[in-house]
Amino acid sequence: MKAKSMDLVWIVVKDFKKAIKFYTEIAGLKLLKVSEEHGWAELEGHEGGAMIGIAAEKPQNPYKAGQNGCLTFSVDDIEKAQEDLQKKGVQLLGGIQEIPGHVKLLLARDADGNHFQLAQMLE
Repeated sequence: MKAKSMDLVWIVVKDFKKAIKFYTEIAGLKLLKVSEEHGWAELEGHEGGAMIGIAAEKPQNPYKAGQNGCLTFSVDDIEKAQEDLQKKGVQLLGGIQEIPGHVKLLLARDADGNHFQLAQMLE
């Protein structure tokens, strides 16, 4: 696997709207995207840099608020990257998930138990 870039770290929050307000009004980040339907927002500094993702806490999410910071690596071909990680013995946490028309995601764990995610943009 070859990561193209590390563009995003995401966290889980209990109160989605309150978290957006905190990161925009208190931390001073710029809101780039928000999807109430998916409970997802992306923010970055006013001069760019890596983004922070905010995910609303949901029963199907393995993380609870305050328990994660998940590195996200962009890849060109997530199926190929998945195969490569499997060959190298990396623990994958489920299969590839797709948000139609937006992104394919794959969650994995490093040797110390830290979670990371691969993302292939579809747009």
